[in-house]
Amino acid sequence: MFFFYAMIIVFVLGYGLIVFEHVNKIDKAATALFTGAILWTLLVIDAPQIMGMHLNRNWSDFSSGLGIPETAQVMEFVTQHAVIEHLGDVASIIFFLLGAMTIVEVIDRYQGFRIITDRIHTTNRIKLLWIISVLTFFISAVLDNLTTTIVMIALLQKLLSKQDNRWLFSGMVVVAANAGGAWSPMGDVTTIMLWIGGQITAAGIVKTLILPSLVTMLVPLAILSLVMKGATNRPLLEPDESAEFIPYKDRLKILVFGILALVAVPVFKGLTQLPPFLGMLLGLGALWMYTDRHLKRRNVLDKRKLSIVKILERVDVASILFFLGILLAVAALQTAGHLNLLAQWLDENVSNIYGINIIIGFLSSVVDNVPLVAASMGMYDVPQVADVAMASDFFVDGNFWSFLAYCSGTGGSILIIGSAAGVAAMSMEGIPFFWYLKRISLLALLGYIAGAGTYLLMFAW
Repeated sequence: MFFFYAMIIVFVLGYGLIVFEHVNKIDKAATALFTGAILWTLLVIDAPQIMGMHLNRNWSDFSSGLGIPETAQVMEFVTQHAVIEHLGDVASIIFFLLGAMTIVEVIDRYQGFRIITDRIHTTNRIKLLWIISVLTFFISAVLDNLTTTIVMIALLQKLLSKQDNRWLFSGMVVVAANAGGAWSPMGDVTTIMLWIGGQITAAGIVKTLILPSLVTMLVPLAILSLVMKGATNRPLLEPDESAEFIPYKDRLKILVFGILALVAVPVFKGLTQLPPFLGMLLGLGALWMYTDRHLKRRNVLDKRKLSIVKILERVDVASILFFLGILLAVAALQTAGHLNLLAQWLDENVSNIYGINIIIGFLSSVVDNVPLVAASMGMYDVPQVADVAMASDFFVDGNFWSFLAYCSGTGGSILIIGSAAGVAAMSMEGIPFFWYLKRISLLALLGYIAGAGTYLLMFAW
């Protein structure tokens, strides 16, 4: 049992080092990778005893016909089944992120975003904040919250010069992206899981959650509108950025091609049932082929800077490695059974389904929401006939599943490290954990509570 509890201690210590990155001067990517690797090492060292607790349902199924599991069988499960399974999940997110960041960088280098930013003329901070937040909210329902955050922060970097402005706007982008992703079956990984698992329907989740999600965004947006003042200043562009060395027609083609590549990902997922990262790589490959052919056919200036091979050097690999370490750490806790143990505790000690989901929302600001939702899906079945009041809460589109989608999707905004959108913003803009905690967390919390209250008024009371 020592190593089981040691894993929790290591995770907390690693999380603390990430939080206090500005104090210890250790890059958060290094800490995340080290923490993830150490957690898996601790799990392997005491795998027979930890797996013998049977907190992992996959291990229980694997060992059901083995009698008393031997050490070799336990090691086979951990090293050949659990690691490979989680590696697939982690790799799909990493490749998705790599593809999305590369496509956005291509659009940027080809000056595609200038077509959008040149049409946003307002310098009023409040008006610009509303424009960015509302766009983010609705775009994240079509794309997903992670991709939308990457795109919108790339836009903000062209619109805002002051670091404080960008951090504040980026914080609202995280809140709006997570809120927008919660009411769409394609807007967040957790809603996709619930949709594919049959717990919710596309029409049901939109109808149920669009108003609570909108409230989640509007509350912090309204509060900021009361306290923000002044005008924004656009950043001074480098000479190669300010000069329109790409013809407008070519910039428009790249912008449209890149946006279509991103929008096509959920369509690809719906048509093929293949993981979204394959759709993202398909779009990147098509864009790459087009730009290579375009550069050879048209004598575009500065080809080395515009080739995707060169653009790939600008992709923030440290951000991707940070994602990798965090996801590996959470996967180790999920394999050992810590998250299932947490779900069982909630089920036994919190009898109210709304209370369970609200707590899951708070937990998702610390731990990735995907394993939390996966544990909840494993705890409860979807009844075939809603013949009693309690069963109706777990029926397709029942209150438990709909509220779970809302809480797990929007609760991650409370801390910047609590969602993929937040981690992307943290990496791209260098937002310190405590700055976000001081300036955005309370606003996100108020929005989360207001949205939850809206849901309860609509469906529970």
